[in-house]
Amino acid sequence: MKGLIIKEKWANLILNGDKTIEIRSSNTKHRGKFGIVISGTKKVWGTAELVDAIPLTKELFEVELKDKHKVDLSFNELTDLYPKPYGWVIKNVEKFDEPIPYNQKKGAIIWVNIDWDEE
Repeated sequence: MKGLIIKEKWANLILNGDKTIEIRSSNTKHRGKFGIVISGTKKVWGTAELVDAIPLTKELFEVELKDKHKVDLSFNELTDLYPKPYGWVIKNVEKFDEPIPYNQKKGAIIWVNIDWDEE
């Protein structure tokens, strides 16, 4: 399984069901289930499903996705950080009662490979 590394603030919003759009600087071809990894912990805190990755426009970002991405920036401020931002659409979040440790290879910054036996 793939794991998506997410900063703690944003990961917790996703795990609690408050954030359904993860903003990234690029597209991804990955679709389906993934592990939610809080950056720096080397633990999987839950799973979710990535169902789409859409290029963000000003209208889409500021009007349609305002309550789903939880980022308090204007579109212009966002594009200063990410010239071509994408919204990764997240559904079916499952938060674990206890996080599961895994071995992370050095250098991983977005996706990691997680080897475990799913029950």
